[in-house]
Amino acid sequence: MSAISTARTDPAAPGTRPAQTPHRSPSLRPAPNRRASRRETTVTSRVTVTALLGLSAVYFLFPLWWLLISATKPFGEQFSGSGLWFDGFGLWDNIVRLGEQDGGIFWRWMLNSLMYCGVGALLGTLFSALAGYALAKFDFPGRGAVFGLVLAAVLIPKVLFTLPLYLMFSSVGLIDNPLAVLLPSVVSPFGVYLARVFASQTIPDEVLEAGRLDGAGELRIFRGIVVRMLLPALVTIFLFQFVEIWNNYLLPAMVLGDDRLQPVTVGLVGWNASHVAVPPPLVVIGSLVSVVPLLLAFLALQRFWRAGMTAGAVK
Repeated sequence: MSAISTARTDPAAPGTRPAQTPHRSPSLRPAPNRRASRRETTVTSRVTVTALLGLSAVYFLFPLWWLLISATKPFGEQFSGSGLWFDGFGLWDNIVRLGEQDGGIFWRWMLNSLMYCGVGALLGTLFSALAGYALAKFDFPGRGAVFGLVLAAVLIPKVLFTLPLYLMFSSVGLIDNPLAVLLPSVVSPFGVYLARVFASQTIPDEVLEAGRLDGAGELRIFRGIVVRMLLPALVTIFLFQFVEIWNNYLLPAMVLGDDRLQPVTVGLVGWNASHVAVPPPLVVIGSLVSVVPLLLAFLALQRFWRAGMTAGAVK
């Protein structure tokens, strides 16, 4: 017994294996510097991203800042002195001169632009919502082909349609007619695409079935349920469409020869081309005033717009 116990406990006993002290694998040893390096990498990436975003903001906002500075200078000094800081203030006098030029036609251009953009964006948003909702929630033959055509239309630049639209409107007698600008503006393939994506991800089928069981028709369901659930997305579509129509230049320049029907973009380009008849500072002042409606629209609807941009991101 004692021999057996001695053989079990004595590490030097013959026929026994010496006891091995446990040791950690190198891969399991803690790396004290790994967390610090990760923290340094995170800080470096944040600084890099912030610097890039700052440079991008300066790049895109610099023309707007120069426009603001130049338009506030006394009339005739828009292209003199420093363009990066204020040098006198004559904005109100400049706006008065702007309204007096050519019988106040600038304000007529602004009203034309607001009319084209407001009506076009509202109708375009309505048609986009109807088409996107139908593509998302109704099963009909050819639905995939229709959606494929919508995607193809999104990829094709709209400027390619300008000449065919001009020839078509010329053949039906719509030249120098506001309908030549309004009719193309109510069609928005990108709006249809956004409405389809939002409707498919934010409107449960159970809600629609509950409305149908309660006896509501499809139009009532769309007006009372779908529109309310898609409101952030519809505001996003409206803003995109409003900005696109406001910045459109080529089509109105081709189909509207009467200067009293032209939008502000076409009118300012015409002023810029006639340096003798119209002083160049008025073009700078008019450019600043023409940006104000866009800024007001974004500031007034930014809460819905931000919600619409992220709606449907998490299902």
